[in-house]
Amino acid sequence: MNIYIVAGEKSGDIHGSLMLRHLTEMLPQARIQGLGGESMHALCPEIENWADEAAVIGFVEVIKKYGWFRKRFLELLSKIEKDQPDCLILIDYPGFNLRMANKVRQVSPHTKIIYFISPQVWAWHRGRIPKMAQTLDYMMCIFPFEAPLFQDAGLPTKFVGHPLVDEIKDLKIHCQRDAQLIGLFPGSRNREIDRHFPVLLEVIREMSKTQSDVKFETAASNQKLADRMKDMAIKARIPLEVVNITIGRYHELMDRACVGVVASGTATMEAALHGMPYMLVYKVPALTYLMAKMLVKIPHIGMVNILAQREVVKELIQNDFTPEQVIAEIERLMCPLERQKLSDEMKAAADLLGEGGAAKVAAETIVTVLQGA
Repeated sequence: MNIYIVAGEKSGDIHGSLMLRHLTEMLPQARIQGLGGESMHALCPEIENWADEAAVIGFVEVIKKYGWFRKRFLELLSKIEKDQPDCLILIDYPGFNLRMANKVRQVSPHTKIIYFISPQVWAWHRGRIPKMAQTLDYMMCIFPFEAPLFQDAGLPTKFVGHPLVDEIKDLKIHCQRDAQLIGLFPGSRNREIDRHFPVLLEVIREMSKTQSDVKFETAASNQKLADRMKDMAIKARIPLEVVNITIGRYHELMDRACVGVVASGTATMEAALHGMPYMLVYKVPALTYLMAKMLVKIPHIGMVNILAQREVVKELIQNDFTPEQVIAEIERLMCPLERQKLSDEMKAAADLLGEGGAAKVAAETIVTVLQGA
């Protein structure tokens, strides 16, 4: 069995590696290769670790790296055309993976193309769904409302649950929340830190003037980002003892903090599963924001709000992401009754993601599709 797999960012690498643990047990003789991150590479050495370079957000940023992406795309397509694999597994990352699916369907017609973690085309381009139904052999969704959209277009689809449910179960620590601790989660990429952390530093500056008992903590994903944030704090003349900058402990922080400020992305769903009351923040370059506004057809960008079909978590996007508005929401959530209300609403939304086992169900589904072939 010859299998190719493609994931293009950290979350896809994590979800993919959990699925691969089960798939390699079920298909021990399979050759698995492609593109992923360090976790997938550790399991299957023929999967190249490209995720750090490939994890680019925004239209403008992608255009800047167009030549690099085109080269990697053509290299992978050439290998697939030569190998004619039994299966291609695509994990999220729609800008690259949907194009790859279309080309592979042409150059390797018998290859089964299976998508794990369906692209969120329901948010920005529902018109793509019929085309996806023609190109793909199977879709595995991680949100319950997605499955009917693809099934109605004629694409065999299964809701497998959300991989984060299991991940957070394993990482969650049971401790009492610190009623004075504010957790800051500005993102895991340089550009996200550069856009979000300066606003958060202003929040720290202003709140420290009047609320000396409030504590601030952030968790960088690596030493390089921690140093970057420390430099930014020093330049902003924020003493490092006022904001505790740790490395690689953000899940623990989500269990200890009473309130969080979380950049849009996977971390917002993680925060909900940890039960940490939070607000969603996000800022991108102006051109990227304008283009996104033209494409995105849903009223909310936070998955908790999408699942709840209303604003449960406060969203402070672009020009609304200001120190004043962040402080106002922090102060609102410092009230125990408001925190409890938000926690209950987040749990109701998170419970829709299933009870766990998504990675195993996904692997079993892949085997079933291949056996059917």
